[in-house]
Amino acid sequence: MSFTINSHEKTKRVQVVNIKHEDLDRLVFPFKKHTITSLEYKPFSRFTLAKSLDEVFENKLSKVLLKILNDRDTGTIIIETEINNKKFDKDFLIKLSTGLAYLVGNPNFDSMTGKYYARFYVKHQDASDSYLRKAYTNLDLHTDGTYVKEKTDWLIMTKMEEQGVSGGESVILHLDDWEHLDELSKNPVGQQDFVWGSPKSKNIEYKVKHPIFKKDNNGKPIISYIDQFPEPKNMEQGLFLQRLSDCLEESKNKIEFPLPVGSTILSNNYFWLHGRKIFKENTNLSRELLRIRGTFFN
Repeated sequence: MSFTINSHEKTKRVQVVNIKHEDLDRLVFPFKKHTITSLEYKPFSRFTLAKSLDEVFENKLSKVLLKILNDRDTGTIIIETEINNKKFDKDFLIKLSTGLAYLVGNPNFDSMTGKYYARFYVKHQDASDSYLRKAYTNLDLHTDGTYVKEKTDWLIMTKMEEQGVSGGESVILHLDDWEHLDELSKNPVGQQDFVWGSPKSKNIEYKVKHPIFKKDNNGKPIISYIDQFPEPKNMEQGLFLQRLSDCLEESKNKIEFPLPVGSTILSNNYFWLHGRKIFKENTNLSRELLRIRGTFFN
């Protein structure tokens, strides 16, 4: 296969897949068959696009992605692309991200944008109701899909562009590397049902109930948590959430790294948490991200 796989320089748990310029060139023609509109309106076209992506790599890319994402010892992939040409524009990155998503599973409907993916900016000024877009506030460690009824097995984030950016590094933490996992996952409060809501920008009218910690099929802890959305019903739950938040943010095993423009991170949403450091203040700051999250194929 023409892509390469190496462990990330900061941890063997993260695998880096490098796609070379010549292989991106081979994708230009099959990708041209699909407009962004057709991908949004005709779900079957996304499978065709994904198959074209896999065929460029002799149908081996899908197997590699699924193996890494489902391996508890790894579970996160960074796709690094040699994008240095105008023909690899934002539409190309949307198509590449779509192909990657449909090689591993079915994306969820993203209520925030009304599509199977979301595009959003982080800018100098912000009037949103979520930490997601606030450049000068730390985006604390969390998992996705805490406030929706659908399962969220995995997520994809692609950096579309950025300018005027200093700081804003990606932050991730593998659950098994967290110093307080045993203490907090075994605490009965963490296994209680919590109420989870969401701000208006998420376009979700309902609330859900679920615990923070469960166990996977092998009896290992998994987590569903974000600091902004739980609604504690008593002092016990409120204090537990504070302890949980403090222990996550103070972990010495967090991994921090910059994600280059054109790169994509795929992560298992059950045993990896992710976040973002604050940006250095700059009136010209602008970063655009693409997000897809969903479930593995049955």
